[in-house]
Amino acid sequence: MVKTEIIFMVEEDLSGGYSAKALGQSIFTEADNLPELKDNIKKALACHFEKKEDIPSVVILHIVREETLTYA
Repeated sequence: MVKTEIIFMVEEDLSGGYSAKALGQSIFTEADNLPELKDNIKKALACHFEKKEDIPSVVILHIVREETLTYA
């Protein structure tokens, strides 16, 4: 059975750029910016799945961003 969606956990790297890891699959990629990352995710999916029809039609990006807030 073909899954209709796949979720990627996207994190900002401390050194700059972004990394993405698929949940439940062994797919990982990285890029300098979000548009490039989205393109790399599509390429990684094409490499991971043998047949184009096996690639989930919906790709969800769960973007995690760490920020520091000071309260004085």
